Amino acid sequence: MKINEGIVDRSLRVVAGLVLIGLAVTGTIGVWGYIGVIPLVTGVVGMCPVYSLLGINSCPATRG
Repeated sequence: MKINEGIVDRSLRVVAGLVLIGLAVTGTIGVWGYIGVIPLVTGVVGMCPVYSLLGINSCPATRG
């Protein structure tokens, strides 16, 4: 697994994931909010499988 997400990308994913999960826990948006686990995990790990499939890399340290 190669890291393919930059710091900004990872930060936005973690924040979006936490917001979605928080909204789901409070019942604001229902169980669909738990889909926030996906951006949360990809942000923490730093690797997005969809980015790999599409050949996208937002991590400046691994470009080349």
